[in-house]
Amino acid sequence: MGTFLMFWTSCKTNLQDGESCQKQSTEINYYTSDSVQIFGDLYIKDRSAKTIVLFHQAGANARGEYEPIIPELNNLGLNILAVDQRTGGQIFGSCNRTMAQIPLNRYGYCDAYPEMEGALSYLGTNGFTEGKIVWGSSYSAALVIKLAAEHSDEVAGVLAFSPASGEPMEGCRPEQYFATLKVPLLVLRPENEMEYESVKLQFDSAKHTGHQTYVAVGGKHGSSMLVESRTGSSTEKTWKIVSEFLKSL
Repeated sequence: MGTFLMFWTSCKTNLQDGESCQKQSTEINYYTSDSVQIFGDLYIKDRSAKTIVLFHQAGANARGEYEPIIPELNNLGLNILAVDQRTGGQIFGSCNRTMAQIPLNRYGYCDAYPEMEGALSYLGTNGFTEGKIVWGSSYSAALVIKLAAEHSDEVAGVLAFSPASGEPMEGCRPEQYFATLKVPLLVLRPENEMEYESVKLQFDSAKHTGHQTYVAVGGKHGSSMLVESRTGSSTEKTWKIVSEFLKSL
């Protein structure tokens, strides 16, 4: 109970973080197939338009990671659902509302997959009829590749920023889906991550199976490669690649 109260207080204290991001959104919640209550923010442009679903990286939450990114996506005319997964935290500010409701959180990265399936279900039952574009950061980038492979009838495209691999992703590694994935996929990495052999092997596997790839010079891990206040350098080229991919779907 002590852990639960600590998280709950933290969320209440930091709810004003990301306030500008919340002004145009509606807070939503839904339950996963394993009965976890998931919180998110929904930005509606037109229910008949495509919807992009944003999943954050480890140690983060939807509002904290995506506050600087959502305005750019709004300009592309997309509906947006930004989700707080059960594995996250506060590294970019704000709080993870889903985690705050879990008294004892022993979940691993692969365990967050049901909220991704749940997001597709929530959108489908609430009148968002067009294809869904799924966007992941770090561990969630690996999971959205799996999601697209298993729900190709619902997913129109995938953006995977620094998809995680290795032992923490055992059972849900993205590489196993590259060869059979039919949905358009864009895999992005910052230049410094390409120094790691495991990353290079994963990146090359995606490229050699026909998927689009991009290395961001001076980028940061995950979706932060699109945020200049985090990279300390221009993100214009990376945004151009992302925007062109989204417009092609």
